[in-house]
Amino acid sequence: MSLRSPLSRARGLGSAKDGVHHFWVQRVSAVALIPLTLWFVFSVANLAGGDYHAVRHWVSAPSVAITLVLFILTMLYHSALGVQVVIEDYVHHEGLKLLSLMGQKFLHAVVAAASVYAVLRVAL
Repeated sequence: MSLRSPLSRARGLGSAKDGVHHFWVQRVSAVALIPLTLWFVFSVANLAGGDYHAVRHWVSAPSVAITLVLFILTMLYHSALGVQVVIEDYVHHEGLKLLSLMGQKFLHAVVAAASVYAVLRVAL
């Protein structure tokens, strides 16, 4: 039997408002992905049948390179938020959960860095 009150036991476990920021950021990134994805799909569709040099010329335009980097970073950020929710909801072992969260953040960061490097390498 514990002499601690329910409030005392609950302290330090996080605020109920903690997930609201995560929820809104995921929704905002999803809304931002709508025009970026439409732009990307239509742009790639217009490049259908083009060769390597046509794609390289397309990516070398500053507006295209910037928009492509924004699309990639927004998509990977949204993906990282979604994978985090899945891990938090379905991985019950605390050690494995922490390792999985760190691993997915690292993997998303590596893919983001490699993607931005690839776009900049082609664009410049």
